[in-house]
Amino acid sequence: MEKPPFKQTQVCGSWVMKERLGTGGFGHVYLYQHQETSEKIAVKLCRLELNAKNKDRWSREIQIMKKLNHINVVTARDVPEEMKHIALNDLPLLAMEYCSRGDLRKLLSKPENCCGLKESDVLSLLNDVGSGIQYLHANKIIHRDLKPENIVLQDINGKLVHKIIDLGYAKDLDQGSLCTSFVGTLQYLAPELFESKPYTVTVDYWSFGTMIFECSCGFRPFLHNLQPVQWTSKVRNKGPKDIMAVEDMNGEVRFSTHLPYPNNLSRTLLEPLETLLQLMLKWDPVQRGGGVNPDTKQPQCFGLLDQILRMKVVHILNMTTTQVHSFLLSPEEGLLSLQQRIEAETKIEHLNQELLQETGVMLDPRKPAAQCVLDGVFSILHKFVFYPYTISDFLEDSISQYEFSVMGNKAIIVSTGSRLCLLFRHCLLF
Repeated sequence: MEKPPFKQTQVCGSWVMKERLGTGGFGHVYLYQHQETSEKIAVKLCRLELNAKNKDRWSREIQIMKKLNHINVVTARDVPEEMKHIALNDLPLLAMEYCSRGDLRKLLSKPENCCGLKESDVLSLLNDVGSGIQYLHANKIIHRDLKPENIVLQDINGKLVHKIIDLGYAKDLDQGSLCTSFVGTLQYLAPELFESKPYTVTVDYWSFGTMIFECSCGFRPFLHNLQPVQWTSKVRNKGPKDIMAVEDMNGEVRFSTHLPYPNNLSRTLLEPLETLLQLMLKWDPVQRGGGVNPDTKQPQCFGLLDQILRMKVVHILNMTTTQVHSFLLSPEEGLLSLQQRIEAETKIEHLNQELLQETGVMLDPRKPAAQCVLDGVFSILHKFVFYPYTISDFLEDSISQYEFSVMGNKAIIVSTGSRLCLLFRHCLLF
């Protein structure tokens, strides 16, 4: 591991440098901790030598960061007085909140995510990063370098929150609505940037769409094994709804309007997410995003994103077939209606279903079926799993792992884990 460039930066008054968190385009980022309060901050230190253009970018990043205030954009902090002397080249330090859960690239690199993240994680990303991008654009800022390495994760009150970082390449649109400078990371850059054409906020749509695709499937959408300068000529003629390109054994490029399998997305989410990607990954930057809704003043892609995030979905795993059933709930749909839909797909009569909350409390039949969903689709309360065995069959399993409470012809089985399991008649729900 490369050591910090200056020994004296390791202790600054009450602040002690713990580790180097990463290296950006213009500087190194270090973790500092206060010896008395244990407060942690991330401090970005400018590199020793920057040309005039990059010095200007460095100063602009600090100016932009200080005026932003959004939960999905990393927050700037005041630089402690004890640290100001370590600044280089007469360029100020940038202090930021420390996000302890690493970046999105780290999450994507885990073996279990080789075919994409869990659906709940994809939806959380859509919510957080989509909100952060819209906030930046509302403040007339194009990020221009959106990529998994620039999305960090923070635990806030037990919930994992995504935050956008590294605004070193960000462009303030107050300086002009069309930009021509070539910046950003190649694999996530919009195609017009390779042609040195003027661009607008829609470059961030392309980068965001590329990230959504990668988080859904585990790889980037267009000839992911090639550098962009190699694939742009091959992908240029893709259809307006194509969201993926692969090269077959004969070197022929094949396009698709659908997300590939395997992935972890339910049938209910798959189609609207593909429509969203079709809007965000349009080659033509003018058409990308689908245009602005005259009523909401919102790009069509973000209107669709809001619709996806408002969906109330329940997932059901049928143990007889190992098939997952997903049900999109209407706002006022009753519990009986949901049970009848479950019956239609699983052939388990609704009278033999007993739906409970994770706490073990029965669902209230007077309330809408959506009572079993928390915070929309990306926080599913539980899965209902139908198990085709009798209680005696189930007792042959490791009995020490369960506690039993028998009520008539129904038995409640509480797992030692966090999930509540219910076994009754011929159904197991958890």
